[in-house]
Amino acid sequence: MTPDARARLEALGTVLRAHGLSAWFTPDGLHVENPGADGCCNVHPCLVMTVEPRAEDAGRPWFWTGWRHPVAEADRVADAVLAIKGLLDGTPGAAP
Repeated sequence: MTPDARARLEALGTVLRAHGLSAWFTPDGLHVENPGADGCCNVHPCLVMTVEPRAEDAGRPWFWTGWRHPVAEADRVADAVLAIKGLLDGTPGAAP
C-alpha cells in the first residue's frame, strides 16, 4: 500500500468512526464494520476498502470495496462515507 493510499484510508476511517462505524487497518486495507446493523452471515455487515487508480477516470485514485466495486473518488470522502453507510446498513441486497 502506498503512503498516499494509506493516508486517504486513514482519513476515511476517521470520518467513518465519527459516523458510528468501526474502522481499522488490516493487511488488505481498511476494514469497516457497522456495529449497529445485524448481518446475515457475520456478526455485523462489513467490508474492506482500498484506494487504487480507476482507469475509467483517467487513473485518479478511488475508494474501492474488496469485491472491486468503485465507491467514490478518493478526494470525495463525504461521498464515500454515504455510500459505505448505505452498503452496511444491514438491508438485504444493499450491496451492488
